[in-house]
Amino acid sequence: MDEDEKNRIHKHKMEKRKEFQDELVKNNNKTKELLIVYTGTGKGKSTAAFGTVLRSLGHGYKVGIVQFIKGAWQTGEQSALSKFDNLVTYEVTGEGFTWNTQDRERDIAKACNAWEIAEKMLADDSYKLVLLDELNIVLRYDYLPLNKVLSVLEKRKMHTIVTGRNAKPELLEIADLVTEMKMVKHPFREQGIKAQQGIEF
Repeated sequence: MDEDEKNRIHKHKMEKRKEFQDELVKNNNKTKELLIVYTGTGKGKSTAAFGTVLRSLGHGYKVGIVQFIKGAWQTGEQSALSKFDNLVTYEVTGEGFTWNTQDRERDIAKACNAWEIAEKMLADDSYKLVLLDELNIVLRYDYLPLNKVLSVLEKRKMHTIVTGRNAKPELLEIADLVTEMKMVKHPFREQGIKAQQGIEF
């Protein structure tokens, strides 16, 4: 097959693809406040969420962020978003990974405090987006009552992102968008490379 023939076939395929896409766009024109869940064993859940935060800020939208677990490290995203203090409310409520704290009662108290902050954000319709980073972890360990959390999430009035491994099936059921990050390779496990500034934090 010569290049002209390849180009002709490609053009025909793309014309058909465009017809299909145009029809989809025409028929799917509703909007709503989305509940988004990023879960799974792979890296990138919080990274994807903060990408959406940046996108919202680019449109001048007000964003609320509650970090339920992370807190021991000063992260790049926290430093960067401090420059948007008129648009971002950033609450770091955790003390680090649960295997470091090793104190269930303290972890539960921290989770409850974080949820109080999150509830206020989720009831405030001046926010266009609320990120609940690592909420899945505290739900996994039953630090918060799942039914109460789900009830609040179902009543929220803005786009909301929940991150963390092991998302509860009940949360996945009410979510509008779910992405599961799958670990294929990781430099820490494969090569013993530690978490690095600008990549992991």
